Amino acid sequence: MLISVVVPCMNEEASIPHLVERLALAVALYQDRAEILLVDDGSTDGTWAAIQTAQQSCKQLRGLRLSANRGHQVALTAGLEAAQGERIFMLDADLQDPPELLGDMMGMMDRGYDVVYGRRCERQGETVFKRATAWAFYRVLNAMSDVDIPRDTGDFRLVSRKALDAVLSMPERARFVRGMFAWAGFKQIGIEYTRAPRAMGETKYPLRKMVRFAVDAMTAFSTKPLKFATRMSFASLGFSALMMIYVLHSLIVYQTAPGWASVVLAISLFSGVQLLTLGILGEYIGRLYVEAKNRPLYFVSEDTRAADVLPLRKVI
Repeated sequence: MLISVVVPCMNEEASIPHLVERLALAVALYQDRAEILLVDDGSTDGTWAAIQTAQQSCKQLRGLRLSANRGHQVALTAGLEAAQGERIFMLDADLQDPPELLGDMMGMMDRGYDVVYGRRCERQGETVFKRATAWAFYRVLNAMSDVDIPRDTGDFRLVSRKALDAVLSMPERARFVRGMFAWAGFKQIGIEYTRAPRAMGETKYPLRKMVRFAVDAMTAFSTKPLKFATRMSFASLGFSALMMIYVLHSLIVYQTAPGWASVVLAISLFSGVQLLTLGILGEYIGRLYVEAKNRPLYFVSEDTRAADVLPLRKVI
């Protein structure tokens, strides 16, 4: 198998026929040396039925259905584990990332690169808020992270088997796949493209999930938030020392005043610093708790490859 195409799907019933059609054209050059893996991440609509129907007309297609919704990154990991190709092409089911770019990516990998990632030079059909938060996310992430993660990139990329095996050997549960490839290293290069608006359906990443994703990304690759909390604690101690000097000076020179405003300000400031510090610690402790349970990342409930049933898998 030369190339595997991995696509996580969540409630993408309307997109599946068009998705499979474009993917089949993209890998037509490789014929039986290519496979298309669609991973149904516990969809509640007819996504799985659409995958089964599409397989009848596309023999390169294989569908995996997770037993429950585990999130985009875990569904992507499930597809990456099942992929058999020497090169693995990743993209989302919304077709905002063009599968037709595969040929250019293959050419760049032929020149010796292990990871060819897509870099978004323009985002069509997205709100100003979405573009602004995406711009800020990558810049804040790089400022906070110990790993240089390429800016304005997603999971849209082509990777070699060597790079993929390195990433799959990482055991963490809170997956941030693009950051894991950046951490793994190897020879990488970006290719710019214009991100199209979503063709069908609605985004599966509302603000709440975006915030959770950002927190996972920052805590997965950096201890700088902990250092930031320590610095905030020292700053609050310094501020309280200055206030103590001010109070003592007022008592000595008999310039006493009610001072309720300064008291409320001090209490609010110190309470905020303490809660922020506890919140940062809680994020890291929560990650340790999840990792310590050592539960499987996912279970596969159905596989369209009936002749070769996939056993229940887990990442250790």
